[in-house]
Order: sequence, then C-alpha cells, then structure tokens
Amino acid sequence: MTREHMRPVLQPSTSFDWIIGSDEAGAAHRLAQETSWALLDRVRGGTDPAVVERVVGLAAGEGLHDVAELWAGQSAHSLAGVLWRLYLLRRVADADPAGVADQYRRGVSVAHTIDPVVAGAAEPVTPGSVIELCDTILRGVFTGDLGAALDRAASYCRVMALGAADLADTRDAHDDAHAAELTTRALRYSAFAQELSAGARRWRDGTLA
Repeated sequence: MTREHMRPVLQPSTSFDWIIGSDEAGAAHRLAQETSWALLDRVRGGTDPAVVERVVGLAAGEGLHDVAELWAGQSAHSLAGVLWRLYLLRRVADADPAGVADQYRRGVSVAHTIDPVVAGAAEPVTPGSVIELCDTILRGVFTGDLGAALDRAASYCRVMALGAADLADTRDAHDDAHAAELTTRALRYSAFAQELSAGARRWRDGTLA
C-alpha cells in the first residue's frame, strides 16, 4: 500500500538533540511521524530477516526506552501511535507471561466472537505462545499487511479485556483493590482494541498520519 507522507530529512545529531528537547509546538509530533514512517519504509523495503527480528526485538530490550521517548505520546491516529501500542502489548506480555497467558485463556473461554480465531494464539495457550503471538503481530507490521496486523492486535486486546474482566469478577469477593485494578486493565485493553481497529481503517484508506 502506498501513502503520501513526510520523508525523513537527515540532520546532524545536534539538530536532533534540539528537536527532542525543544518547546517548539509540533516538533515532537513531526519527529515521531518521520521516524515511524522511515522505520516502516526501510524494513518493509529490505530483504534481510535479521533486520525484521531486530526491530521486533526492540520490545524486549533496552531499545524500547528510545522508542517510548519518540512515540509514546502520539495518538492512535498516527503510525507512531499504533506502533507504540503494539510494542507496549509485547512488553506487557514479557513482564508477566504467566499472568498474561492466564488472562488470555480466560478471555477465550468467555468470548462469543471470532476474536480468539483472529488473534490466533497457538494452542495450548502458554506464556511462550502468547509472547510469540505478540512477536508475530509485530512481524506482520513489517513483512505483511499492516492493516491485518492491527486487526489481529485489536482482537488480541478484546480477548485480553474479557479475561481481565473475568478475573475481576472472581476477585470481587476476595480483594476489592485487585478487582478494581483488573477492571481498569480491562478498560485499557478495550480502548487499545478500538484504537488499533481505527488504525487499521486509517491505514487502508490512507489517512494514518
């Protein structure tokens, strides 16, 4: 899919230092746009699988801090914003793989939609299979149809939201504070699902910023 967007302009490092620390309105947004589209174009335009794996691996390494500085504040109307959400989903799974797998399984057990099929975690669902699912979604961004990857991520989030809500219900009688935390988590996953679905639509109609 083609899209008209700002091409990155190579600048000396001193210029980038100024932009990142600048108070100029819109400077951070422009830099986020340029870096996200440059990364997508470069990786999708290449043929080296090792490059794809390095980009996917940012979610599990220290490089995520650099990504966060550039993209974490961007809205889901932008490529930087949706990419950041995908990296964040992967980091959450890496931080608590057993808990995330349990939540996903619970979500699948109460889902009455095709979301578990669309998300497509390998059975049986284990901590490793959920992490691999998040990696596969990220690979799809850089090697396949970005819209399909975002739709898949949205389905994953809807399953996770159901799982968190189910856990909250079981905790209500035992730990009010934990139940409230799980309810908040369910709402966040639901919001991510809506944002990623919208991002997929924008990618397809060429309006993703």
